[in-house]
Amino acid sequence: MVKDMESPIERIKLSQTAKDQLQKLKRNTKIDQWNILCRWALCRSLAEPTPPSPVPIVLDSNVEMTWRVFGGEMSDILLLALKQRCHNDGYATDKETLATQFRLHLHRGIGYLAGDQNIKKIEDLIAIALEKI
Repeated sequence: MVKDMESPIERIKLSQTAKDQLQKLKRNTKIDQWNILCRWALCRSLAEPTPPSPVPIVLDSNVEMTWRVFGGEMSDILLLALKQRCHNDGYATDKETLATQFRLHLHRGIGYLAGDQNIKKIEDLIAIALEKI
């Protein structure tokens, strides 16, 4: 049996702004699980060529989930993608740096998805993903 990789974050918490943005996305896409939308958001940000701005993020919402719930069956793949991105951007891959970069990418991705006027249904998310391939 393969042991799961250790995640950089035990519990993922979101800002109130991110929660509000996710609620908009839930209405538009009819995807009602936070974790699935957050996976889309992380991948959306990781696909951007530039690193996210190192802005402070206030984790003040009541949305919270474990890394396992966030990543599901994809948790190891998402962690590897984050580590590779940190390496590509010239950052260390220690637990603290990974946790910080994860939060920045997650919140940036949520903002990108929520701000995209073309996302009106789940098929629009799929179309965006196919564009980035």
